[in-house]
Amino acid sequence: MGTGIVIREALRDDLDALVELENACFATDRLSRRSFQRWLKGEHSVFHVATSGDALVGYGLVLLHSGTRLARLYSIAVAPAVRGKGIAQQLLGKLEEAAEDEDRFFMRLEVAKENSAAVRLYEKLGYSVFDEWEDYYEDHSDALRMQKRIRFPEYTRYEPRIPWFAQSTSFTCGPACLLMLMSAADPQIEISRALELDLWREATTIYMTSGHGGCHPVGLALAAQARGFHAEVRLSLLSTPFLEGVRATHKKEVLDLVHEQFMERGRASRLPIVHEAVSISQLESWLTEEALVMVLISSYRLNNDKAPHWVVVTAQDELCFYLHDPDVEKLTRSSLDCQDIPIAKQDFGKMLIYGSNRYSAAVVLHR
Repeated sequence: MGTGIVIREALRDDLDALVELENACFATDRLSRRSFQRWLKGEHSVFHVATSGDALVGYGLVLLHSGTRLARLYSIAVAPAVRGKGIAQQLLGKLEEAAEDEDRFFMRLEVAKENSAAVRLYEKLGYSVFDEWEDYYEDHSDALRMQKRIRFPEYTRYEPRIPWFAQSTSFTCGPACLLMLMSAADPQIEISRALELDLWREATTIYMTSGHGGCHPVGLALAAQARGFHAEVRLSLLSTPFLEGVRATHKKEVLDLVHEQFMERGRASRLPIVHEAVSISQLESWLTEEALVMVLISSYRLNNDKAPHWVVVTAQDELCFYLHDPDVEKLTRSSLDCQDIPIAKQDFGKMLIYGSNRYSAAVVLHR
């Protein structure tokens, strides 16, 4: 371990030294001075530096994603002159402790696939590869995605592999999620924006709390059924959803009419529509059976947005569900941050309820 090294929280007075260190350590993918200024404010992050005497010789930055149990090592750097002395290991240990104090279960990171020394270090510290991202860096090199459970020992995880797809508009979270399920059930399906918009046209409620309409759970299931999938819908209420967020009378009338049309078409096509709230135990059962599940959530705990939002439940373990969120734009998250997001089961139960009438809905594709 490095001797005489002090690990402490980053301060605004460290800005110049941080920029100098960044330029010395990286030829590409550098954090800008403006980025450092942002992260030094300390919002949703852990930012530590390593010092030797008066010199700043390393830093580590971890992002804490709101509403999740996930921490992400966003950047770590050690001055070239002092590498090989255990400073990176010291930094990472302190960052893990701080993330654990913030109630995070997992630390994730990305590392260049060709950086064998860094990969070996992370493996030594308990990280394991769970994915690979091609053409990730500015120089077009590939990245390995690694993960470590920092708060609890590893448990058995049920993980049907589901591809991730970003919604291309602000109102197509439902179609984007359905595309993920359909692609997992049938890898021959070509995921495209054209199909995403087709699904929206088939399932839209026309109106929503604001802007274009979202998608009705029965409409989404009917769209899947029309393409040969064995779909099921679970609804806590059989009445028209989302009415409480709409003020105009003519919009309420349209929502009512569209709802009745979807329910009638569902009955006519013998679509299984179960009148029952979506529960944690039912989600666990579906995932154990390797069914493919998308659920409607209140995304307030994720991004402070009170709108209803569709996500895919990709996997589970003893403590968490894992989600694919199709919306990259909220809080300027990257696509990596939207995949397999760990949410504690005790927290997810609160997210499954939307609005004052405690509405819950799920669309399930059975293999």
